[in-house]
Amino acid sequence: MALKVELKPNERVLIGDCVITNSDQRTRFLVDGNVPILREKDIMTADRADTPAKRIYLTVQLMYIGGNPTDQHEVYFALMKDIVEAAPSSWSRIAEINNHILTGDLYKALKSAKKLIDYEQELLTHASSGQGLRSGGTTDRKSA
Repeated sequence: MALKVELKPNERVLIGDCVITNSDQRTRFLVDGNVPILREKDIMTADRADTPAKRIYLTVQLMYIGGNPTDQHEVYFALMKDIVEAAPSSWSRIAEINNHILTGDLYKALKSAKKLIDYEQELLTHASSGQGLRSGGTTDRKSA
């Protein structure tokens, strides 16, 4: 079954190891085959990978587009260990990414890594406001 891709004007998409840049008009096309595809908005660059979760996303992205995921395993497992030690509540999200990697579904691993980025942002927001965060995602205010 072919994948239907619709691009906005001037949007880019990565298909395999090629970058396709759309013209100034909306375009729709079908991709038939088994090749990694990433929209421009989903591509993480090394410059933008400025948090632990974003570095995990970048590593999973490299697994997805690189052809040999095991090349990135050492880096991934080191990053995974660091984030779980710093934020143990992130373990369930890391486990979800791990399961997708182990089953070879790297696109789903990327989607799960995006959830980890969102969770990390939530933790940082609560930490900067002086609030704690329970594993369920609710804030916990301590009384004086």
